[in-house]
Amino acid sequence: MTTTTGTPGGTGTPGASGTYAPRPGAAPLGRMIAAQAVLETKMLLRNGEQLLLTVIIPTLLLVLFSSVDIIDTGAGEAVDFLAPGVLALAVMSTAFTGQAIATGFERRYGVLKRLAASPLPRWALMTAKTASVLVTEVLQIVLLTVIAFALGWSPHGNPAAVLLLLVFGTAAFSGLGLLMAGTLKAEATLAAANLVFLLLLVGGGVIVPLDKFPDAAQDVLGLLPISALSDGLRDVLQHGASMPWGDLGVLAVWAVVGLAAAGKFFRWE
Repeated sequence: MTTTTGTPGGTGTPGASGTYAPRPGAAPLGRMIAAQAVLETKMLLRNGEQLLLTVIIPTLLLVLFSSVDIIDTGAGEAVDFLAPGVLALAVMSTAFTGQAIATGFERRYGVLKRLAASPLPRWALMTAKTASVLVTEVLQIVLLTVIAFALGWSPHGNPAAVLLLLVFGTAAFSGLGLLMAGTLKAEATLAAANLVFLLLLVGGGVIVPLDKFPDAAQDVLGLLPISALSDGLRDVLQHGASMPWGDLGVLAVWAVVGLAAAGKFFRWE
């Protein structure tokens, strides 16, 4: 009789006869998170609608409004005003709109319910989704930065401040996207996420400066996360500010509130 040996918790080890025995057990947590993050990123990049939101629309807006004098963006080159706003739009499109829609339909089709029953903890699944968002954002920012430089962009300021704004902006939009995906039906999430995207594109200081709106509207619009992110990036990259603490504070509040609400009210089924 052929005998095999093995130790629990792995893939298998050769026994005395040279054959292999299974080593049942979950993979290390870090490996599971990494594998899920890779899967989430591939699914995102293969989705035509998500690519439209995350790559094509921001790129077209940057090229069009930098090349054609349609909107008064103040003194200086138009691209210097537009590039920070489009970077903020890219973060919103991925962390909020894309994540909300994808997660909402995963919830509807029972994908989240099945993943929640797997060895991957729920918090680890959300960590993998966040990692996927960050990878996608890096690709977006690299692409948009190259295009902006080709259009004559001359950024200034502290890179650490830019990174901090992007991280807090991602956290804020991720919390809001997960909150929407975990509380609304998938069809409602699809409609609401796209509507919010369009409204914030117009009224969030991305393309149209906030000072073009009435004074009362400026006070309200300035508290939106997209306005805080675009204005903060603009203060640093266009005007050379060291750290826009006010905008960073707004993003921090949205991040805490959004993530806390998503953690409390998110429904997996």
